[in-house]
Amino acid sequence: MSPDLQTTAPSRLPALDALRAVGAAAVVGTHVGFATGAIGDPTWGGWLARLDVGVALFFVLSGFLLFRPYVHALATGGDRPGARRYLWRRSVRILPAYWLTVAVSLAVLPGNEKASDADWLRHATLAQIYEPGRLRDGLGHTWSLATEVAFYVLLPLIAITPLVGRKWRPVWTVSAMCGLGVVVTGGWLAAMGFGLLDLGLHTMWLPSHMAWFAAGMALATIHVALATGTGPARWRFLEELGRAPLACWAIAVGLFAVAATPLTGPRDLTEPTAWQFGAKQALFLGVAVMVLLPLAFGPRTRSRAVLESRPARWLGTVSYGLFLWHPFVLELIYWAGGRDAFSGDLLSVYLLTLGGGLLLAALSWYLVERPIQWLGSRWPRRKVRTANESHKALAAANATT
Repeated sequence: MSPDLQTTAPSRLPALDALRAVGAAAVVGTHVGFATGAIGDPTWGGWLARLDVGVALFFVLSGFLLFRPYVHALATGGDRPGARRYLWRRSVRILPAYWLTVAVSLAVLPGNEKASDADWLRHATLAQIYEPGRLRDGLGHTWSLATEVAFYVLLPLIAITPLVGRKWRPVWTVSAMCGLGVVVTGGWLAAMGFGLLDLGLHTMWLPSHMAWFAAGMALATIHVALATGTGPARWRFLEELGRAPLACWAIAVGLFAVAATPLTGPRDLTEPTAWQFGAKQALFLGVAVMVLLPLAFGPRTRSRAVLESRPARWLGTVSYGLFLWHPFVLELIYWAGGRDAFSGDLLSVYLLTLGGGLLLAALSWYLVERPIQWLGSRWPRRKVRTANESHKALAAANATT
């Protein structure tokens, strides 16, 4: 953590960073399952098709990790993260590696030979999801990144609205975040159900997934409230759940098993009904929350220690690159190997895709992402509050709760 954020950001949770690697590996699995045709298997096909639950994990984690500095600042009397600084750091973290992936995919993959200047511009500006049929080969997965970036832009605005306010009111904030998710995503689903929105297009837009981000923000608020002793005692039940990781993850597996059934719609690219899409969103939300709880609210267990180990943290560090590059690797495997579509051994193709994706991810991290982040961190630093000032601010916040 940067020293200038000591009073506006809580301590890091390394296990959550590593959890991104789990989500990326799951997304690789669903794409390989589709490419090999394994999603049609009557036994495991549904499980493979729904490994896109990794996207829900990404979104809940983003809501949790990015909202924590805002509510932590409110709870401790610190300065909120500046919008310009926050957006700059998000841009430096996300865009250079993404632009490189876009450029290579559009220039190299045979299916993109006819990519127009407009295709380049749309993908460069993350606008490819706002018109139908604009996702190019090797870049179909970037819809989720475009959605996540829309959330990044919206987050500082959410933090200054009455949904959060200028006074630390954790119960109000949690209620507001839950309401935000229900109203926005629920209303969007209703509009789809009435035929006002296109299920082939608008399921990729931020409102369809706002409930996932909002759940992460609500959990972040509770986490800060419990850590600072400013939340109601009834919220301690989340810590009790966190002490039973096997139970939480068993519930997550159960919810995922339900999501793997026809309840959540077709396994292929056929459009689901609004009801099926809504069921998938709700079940995936439950899976992501139950996976997150033991790592955020529970004590340090063996499983958490594994995720906090250096190898796991390294995988978490390069997981963004794995997410970006694995479709490119998958396309190359089929193109260079002369393989037919919807063919190939699931395990071998998965391992090749994962290995190639990790190789490109490592190169991206060491040659592009890390150097540019270092340069981007040269932002003017703000004054750090003294420990005594922070203690007084926290005491004042406790007194007003």
